[in-house]
Amino acid sequence: MTVRWAERMGGMALAGLLSACAPETVPDASESANTAAVLPIEHDGDWFVDRAGATGLDFVHANGMTGSFYQPEMMGPGVGLLDYDNDGDLDVYLVQGGPLGDGEALLAPPPEQPPGDRLFRNDLETGSGGARRLRFTDVTGEAGIASRGYGMGVAAGDYDNDGWIDIYTTRFGPNQMLRNRGDGTFADVTAATGTGDPGLSVPATFFDYDRDGWLDLFVGNYLNYSIETHWQCYAQSGPADYCPPEVSPPQPDRLYRNRGDGTFADVTFEAGMGREYGPGLGVSAADYDNDGWLDLFVANDQQDNQLWINQRDGTFRNRALLWGAAFGATGVAKADMGVDAGDFDNDGDEDLFITELTGQGSTLYVNDGGMFRDQSAGRGIRAASLPYTGFGAGWLDIDNDGWLDVVAVNGTVTLDLEAYGPDNPFALHQRNQVFRNRGGERFDDVTDRAGAAFALSEVSRGAAFGDVDNDGDTDVLIANGAGPVRLLVNEVGQRRHWIGLRLVGRPAPRDMLGARVEVVLPDGSSRWRRARADGSYASANDPRVIVGLGESGGSPRVRVTWPDGTVEEWTDLSIDTYTTLTAGEGRRP
Repeated sequence: MTVRWAERMGGMALAGLLSACAPETVPDASESANTAAVLPIEHDGDWFVDRAGATGLDFVHANGMTGSFYQPEMMGPGVGLLDYDNDGDLDVYLVQGGPLGDGEALLAPPPEQPPGDRLFRNDLETGSGGARRLRFTDVTGEAGIASRGYGMGVAAGDYDNDGWIDIYTTRFGPNQMLRNRGDGTFADVTAATGTGDPGLSVPATFFDYDRDGWLDLFVGNYLNYSIETHWQCYAQSGPADYCPPEVSPPQPDRLYRNRGDGTFADVTFEAGMGREYGPGLGVSAADYDNDGWLDLFVANDQQDNQLWINQRDGTFRNRALLWGAAFGATGVAKADMGVDAGDFDNDGDEDLFITELTGQGSTLYVNDGGMFRDQSAGRGIRAASLPYTGFGAGWLDIDNDGWLDVVAVNGTVTLDLEAYGPDNPFALHQRNQVFRNRGGERFDDVTDRAGAAFALSEVSRGAAFGDVDNDGDTDVLIANGAGPVRLLVNEVGQRRHWIGLRLVGRPAPRDMLGARVEVVLPDGSSRWRRARADGSYASANDPRVIVGLGESGGSPRVRVTWPDGTVEEWTDLSIDTYTTLTAGEGRRP
């Protein structure tokens, strides 16, 4: 069966342009609770430098394409940053594709590269004067990583509360749960845990939705799709191309409740999530209504989003339509891909950045006390992102001035017919983007200043954010479809003061994903951050919290709201270094 999608492309472009022109309330400085002068970035060189090759991250993604335009080959891969060996630095998990259907692959990885997912250990060395030597070693074999099927994404979290990060990978086919044994190796416990969802899954997140101290698991599913039922689609001008999501029906997402005994129960329908679903591509767990319970935002491709608000009784209600986060500014469903939650305006609640299709422009939902307003155009996001199709994205304070910026990675989903040919069969290339926060009021597209790595045109998908070299700023790991991995090391953030926090539980010494941090500066202003490993697109992030202090050299006061609702405070913490805060050891306010 053939499908032409000129109507989709034309309609999407029109909807995107209408959204770009839609009237919005012009933001006023008084909307931000902590307005401040924006500090310049005083650095003559590149803000980010790609050090993947120099540090030993030798990996090329294989999408397995044979010319049949199978859906999964243009969807992945995701990527993960996680400390699997508890040595204090971030290791790298890279998701791999593989053959799809019959025929010879048009884009093969290097012959010396082994098949399957790869785990790279970070062998960071810190010398005298703080000099750092960053080096990665492929430990896939010795760690016992035996991936199967076609990889899409990765999530990380300590599901069994033993203090060691476990790995969950989403796949085209059964997903996979890898339990960290704590000795440098992993065991495949998919069957034992009951988490091997067999569909086409992309995002996943670990979060403790019922506040029982055990991490539960949400899996976002995309389409009810198989190679056997693949339909051939065509571009408007005639050539074969990838299908839009409307061609295949969506597949229900999955919510797994952690029983605390090493197994999970599928509570999707019991929790109320089985009634509404779409082609899920992005997920971010955060407390969107500030009631102390973790909620869930699901970004869907060309269907309305879900904002699952925790009812505190084991169930959720979708408030996306009522609270303004289901559609774009014109009331039209958009092709939402990646998503991240963060407090960009420093007013104490979680805002949303969502990447979308070329002609639609990325969306900035500003959280106004639980209600969301699409402020994409008024804040400088919409127009700059219109030419791009975004996937991975994340909030990060590039220069540690105290304001969250954005990095979004891009790559189209339909062929660029001018570039398409035998030498370029995967012609979906685009540049990535950097948006700098101007004091919570608007964003500037500063891509041209960010470095040579942002002049590259690749098919970027997953992006993970974390401090790979432990120097106090956020680096970016980018996974490219049918291309090499990129490690963009931040060269500017360490020039300002910062405080780094790892938030762990007791007696379970695991990262307390979802914990909320308020850092009160000596001048009385506050910065809010969240311990999270999810967000972006099919990727796992550094769970530590980095808060930029700008030029302030004084010790801030730190208040932590733990996932169980307990609030504790710390004072006299050291700055320009990492400190571990353990639940139960702070002062009750």
